[in-house]
Amino acid sequence: METERKSAKETLKIILDSNALYVPLQFKIDIFEELKTLLKVNFELVLLAPIRRELEKIAGKGSLQMRKKTSYALELAEKCRLVQVNEEGFTSADDAILVVADRWKCPVFTNDRQLRKKLRDINVPVIYVRQKSRLEIDGRR
Repeated sequence: METERKSAKETLKIILDSNALYVPLQFKIDIFEELKTLLKVNFELVLLAPIRRELEKIAGKGSLQMRKKTSYALELAEKCRLVQVNEEGFTSADDAILVVADRWKCPVFTNDRQLRKKLRDINVPVIYVRQKSRLEIDGRR
């Protein structure tokens, strides 16, 4: 019984921003393997519904190249747990990330500088691409 509680407790939720799903194409980084190496704990990748909708909008319009990249990002999104959130009061997908990450006290994977700063301001750890070659975490608990 004790080991069951411990293993469940060790599964870390990581919220993905849409740009995290472009990392494999943009920087040739296998985000799943890199996260295993970086974190050394069991983790679950979480995609909030507003982020998925943001990707679906991009996949439906824009340049052919961007639609292709976004289609690939949506394929990667299938490996994540989709979480519905009550979107009332959120002005953007970033707002949803900020609120949920603060509530869950879990890291967020994003390369968006403004979002990273906002997350660090509320003491949420941030995973991001460092030197275009590896993932790094800022604010590990």
